[in-house]
Amino acid sequence: MEKVAFISGANRGIGFETAKKLGEKGIKVIIGSRNLKKGKEALTKLSSEGIDADLVQYDAFDKESPQKVFDYIEKNYQKLDILINNAGVLLTGNLFVTNSSSISDKDLKDTFQTNFFGVVMLTQKLLPLIKKSDAGRIVNVSTILSSLTLHSAKDSPISPAKELAYNASKTALNAFTIHLAIELKDTKIKVNSGHPGWVKTELGGPNAPIEVEDSYKTSVNLAMLNEDGPSGGLFHDEDSIPW
Repeated sequence: MEKVAFISGANRGIGFETAKKLGEKGIKVIIGSRNLKKGKEALTKLSSEGIDADLVQYDAFDKESPQKVFDYIEKNYQKLDILINNAGVLLTGNLFVTNSSSISDKDLKDTFQTNFFGVVMLTQKLLPLIKKSDAGRIVNVSTILSSLTLHSAKDSPISPAKELAYNASKTALNAFTIHLAIELKDTKIKVNSGHPGWVKTELGGPNAPIEVEDSYKTSVNLAMLNEDGPSGGLFHDEDSIPW
């Protein structure tokens, strides 16, 4: 039976490239998109390249969305082998700010809804389907900017990037990764956070060194881990990043 993957926020950017690469490996990819029109456009692109893909609407602000995704996957595929929580937002539009004293309540809460609360709710809802897999893999797309160790280091390499909502939401996401990995340690499911690198997406901006076409590597590596692979870590490619 073929493997099935669901990738949120996969109509463009890192999520789209991840779906494409997993599809090239023979995995059935279901792309989650908030905007169905854009999702259908992405689906057409994947199909034109011979990728076996499907589409379901996913909106982190819709409380019914996780159930709708679950119902669709259960009805059509009965199980889920790979979940990549890729959808994420940077509402202030600039990573290189220091705004802990000025960020708005709305930006903080809305960022956490997409980057953390939505991920937890979706993962919890889909977990029964992942437990039906012979080798379930959960990948939470995080960032090096989530690392409290690196932020607090004397000569921090990420010192200029102090956008509170984005960074803190991803730190919280890492906590979910650790806790869920420990809870599932006696199962065949592996849970990891992945830093794709600084990528030229709408979020990353034009000065990022990594092209979108090369942004899939960490997520795909973690989605395809062998039985003896790690669980409960934060990685870039195969390198571990401190919490």
